[in-house]
Amino acid sequence: MDVLIVEPLDSDVLAWLGARHGVQYAPELANDPHGFRAALARVRSVIIPPSVALDAVTLSRAPSLRIVGRLSVGAENIDLEACARAGIEVVRPASASASAEAEFVIGALLQMLRRVPIINDEGLLVGRELGGATVGVVGVTPAVKTLAALLRAFGARVIGYDPSVHASDSIWARSEVEAVGLRELMQSSDAVCVLLTFYPRYVGLFGERLLAECKDNQVLVSLAHSSLFDERALAGALSNGPLAAAWFDSMEPGLLDPGRPLRHIDTLQVTPRVAGTTQQSRVRSAWAVARRIDELLLTPLPRSGFRPTRPDDLTGLEGDPAPV
Repeated sequence: MDVLIVEPLDSDVLAWLGARHGVQYAPELANDPHGFRAALARVRSVIIPPSVALDAVTLSRAPSLRIVGRLSVGAENIDLEACARAGIEVVRPASASASAEAEFVIGALLQMLRRVPIINDEGLLVGRELGGATVGVVGVTPAVKTLAALLRAFGARVIGYDPSVHASDSIWARSEVEAVGLRELMQSSDAVCVLLTFYPRYVGLFGERLLAECKDNQVLVSLAHSSLFDERALAGALSNGPLAAAWFDSMEPGLLDPGRPLRHIDTLQVTPRVAGTTQQSRVRSAWAVARRIDELLLTPLPRSGFRPTRPDDLTGLEGDPAPV
């Protein structure tokens, strides 16, 4: 079997794949771990939803597996290191949900700026406009360029920061975003959008010290992994200032349980990863993943075997300079 599809898929995409490869469409296996593992033993590629875990033990029972597809960008349910060791390529859509995510962020900002009022100089509770605001974007993702264009259309100033992208990188100019340091971004922004791709080294990046430096009455929307935020520091910033409101589209299980710091904070809104999930983005994602799987399945596997190592093969290793 060429392709096992465990996630609901657009009918046109499914028909296209079925005409080119042997396909088993079985979304019911998402709720049948034993059946899924049995089916996985005889397939070359699989498309799975977020609810299906693919770990090293499962991969050990899939000797023919070459490709794992996900329709969403996240891969928390996939052991990426185990896939790399097994020579399995993980296929995810790079930019299919960019427009949807950008629109979601705009909607979230507009709601928070209007629905969470501040006290003006006259002592009145008033909402705010996005036009004329400074908006900080943390993280360079495919959604940044579209988001920045929408923000500028409202008349907002857009500044940005990414710990892995230098301030001189051309991506800032192409996106028309002014690169600044993270502290300056938090201090200057009326609204902050966190899009940062998750890596373990970023856990707790938004801690007590950084959140304490937010501009007064700042609103924040995050599409990133919630572990980027220290929960106690976030709860304190929302309860006592300087944050006026926050909207998370992804929150780790248990963070809102009784006894946790964020439990009863009414200026925190949480949605279950709906930012990138629209009818249009699902279709774009399905086509992107299906076409890449088709390409890989039609690419012959490299021949295995050993060959003698020549001295030139070692050039560039262990600090040696590579040939010019």
